[in-house]
Amino acid sequence: LAVGFHQPGSIRIASTPTRVDEFKYQMTRAGWHPTEQYLITPEKVQELFPLLNMDMVLAGLYNPGDGHIDPYSLTMALAAGARKYGAQLNYPVQVTNLNPRSDGTWEVETPLGVIQAKRIVNTAGFWAREIGKMVGLEHPLIPVHHQYVVTSTIPEVKALRRELPVIRDLEGSYYLRQERDGLLFGPYESEKKMKLQDSWVTNGVPPGFGKELFESDLDRIMEHIEAAMEMVPVLKQANIINTIAGPITYSPDILPMVGPHQGVRNYWVAIGFGYGIIHAGGIGKYLSDWILEGEPPFDLIELDPNRYGKWTTTEYTAAKARESYGFNNIVGYPKEERFAGRPTERAGALYDLLRSKCSMGFHAGWEQPHWFYKPGDEIGYKPSFRRTNWFDPVGREYKQVMEKVGVIDLSPFGKFKVKGTDSVKLLDHLFANVVPKVGTTNISHMLTPRGKVYAELTVSQLYPGEFMLVTGSGSELHDLRWIEEEIVRGGYKVEIENVTDEMGVLGVAGPYARQVLQKLTAEDLSDVSFKFLQSKHLKLSDIAVTAIRISYTGELGWELYHRKEDSVALYSAIMEAGQKEGIDNFGTYALNALRLEKGFRAWGAEMNCDTNPLEAGLEYFVKLNKVYVL
Repeated sequence: LAVGFHQPGSIRIASTPTRVDEFKYQMTRAGWHPTEQYLITPEKVQELFPLLNMDMVLAGLYNPGDGHIDPYSLTMALAAGARKYGAQLNYPVQVTNLNPRSDGTWEVETPLGVIQAKRIVNTAGFWAREIGKMVGLEHPLIPVHHQYVVTSTIPEVKALRRELPVIRDLEGSYYLRQERDGLLFGPYESEKKMKLQDSWVTNGVPPGFGKELFESDLDRIMEHIEAAMEMVPVLKQANIINTIAGPITYSPDILPMVGPHQGVRNYWVAIGFGYGIIHAGGIGKYLSDWILEGEPPFDLIELDPNRYGKWTTTEYTAAKARESYGFNNIVGYPKEERFAGRPTERAGALYDLLRSKCSMGFHAGWEQPHWFYKPGDEIGYKPSFRRTNWFDPVGREYKQVMEKVGVIDLSPFGKFKVKGTDSVKLLDHLFANVVPKVGTTNISHMLTPRGKVYAELTVSQLYPGEFMLVTGSGSELHDLRWIEEEIVRGGYKVEIENVTDEMGVLGVAGPYARQVLQKLTAEDLSDVSFKFLQSKHLKLSDIAVTAIRISYTGELGWELYHRKEDSVALYSAIMEAGQKEGIDNFGTYALNALRLEKGFRAWGAEMNCDTNPLEAGLEYFVKLNKVYVL
């Protein structure tokens, strides 16, 4: 079927030296990515798009396979193909209620009757929030007004022998392409000027809303129209024949939410697509492969719907959507931080104490120090593609941990307690490593059916049959969902409790770590009495902690798990006790440098659902000869 597919390629325009740096940075990924991409000269840009003001062009990032398509025609073609192969499509049909059954299946209520389903996939666009509410979920989505402008015939465009590539003028913050013999361009306004349809969040989408449009507002996008005229001068003589204004749905970080949702069995989502049809084919195949095979075909952790949690309030979503829309075309620096909506209610117990002393990073709602300030440092967030203000301070913190002793806030870790009759049996089934004995800890990996690394956790058996599992901050609900699903599938008699928000964690590491902590406890911390990968319950300065002798730095160290309300007192006691040893803070940037030098792997970097544990160098943690308990 004809789907209006045009493939003239696309060019991102660099008109500042920083943009050229960004393009070079992006090109470092071109070698492993299957999509063709080239950094091209101004001369090549002009050859491909001869209507540009070349005084403004320093370079271009060219994707020859890119293009544009008619969303309606494509949707109808996919629907026709689905019917041909046996799918039943019913529309327009309103879903009035969703009833989960005890066996994990669903009843989907409609005015025309009830549909029985093994699973449901919420692909409801800007109705997705309303579908989510039917199952007790508040999906962090908000509709945004987006406008684009279509011109009448432009003689210079009509005279061209081939279709112009799509261009994206990143400084002007708009995309532009050929539309018949004219041009079409769509801007992204700043967060101050853009418009949210927030009434839909509070009151729902108006009944009957479908193909309707919003009232256009050219004043809101005038600065972008002027920028487009400067970059493509033929626009100055063109007539605007149509201005389209409609809703697009944004998540807080602009990325979609795709996959199974934690906390509700057999409920999947594919929602929050700020760029619409461009994702359609890839996401359709990704989801269907996952459903059929029981695991994702490749890693898309950045789209995991479980990256959000209870801390993701409506106010946060609105603030982030404004920011994300306005930041559509900003420079994408490494280690990027965005500050709207922060801090959340989850910020952390040490946030108020440390925020003026460091550059904070955002981790799943938490605020965690990236690096700390000293007199003479250039403070604040100063992103760059080259060495920037944090480089020397991070080296200083690295040296602090290597030569003395440092303290780091690790509270954003995801933390679960598991206990019950089948707890050992469950963990033996879940993890490729053996189950640790009482009072010990190990590093364990959950593997997919194909043997890919779904997650890495530390596992401690605190008491007989009672375990604490710890994972990275961004993996909390991602990992919990997998564990809960395995519990149900295997019928294991266990209880699992997510204690992430109730517990704080401090890491103390460096050659003097033992000397400092020994001052605060009667417990013998010597190497003989407290060995590597042991865990013990003890008191530090009369504060109850679960201490694990482990450190991601690779140096002598402990992780100290405690009640979050004790974090400030525990931190203060440790800092006071370590004055003689020259104790100081360190952040996650130094931690990352230290773990890399030690050769410690990180989930999401050296391993994920694209790698098996042997490829990632994890042979030590995979016991191929252990008895597998079904």
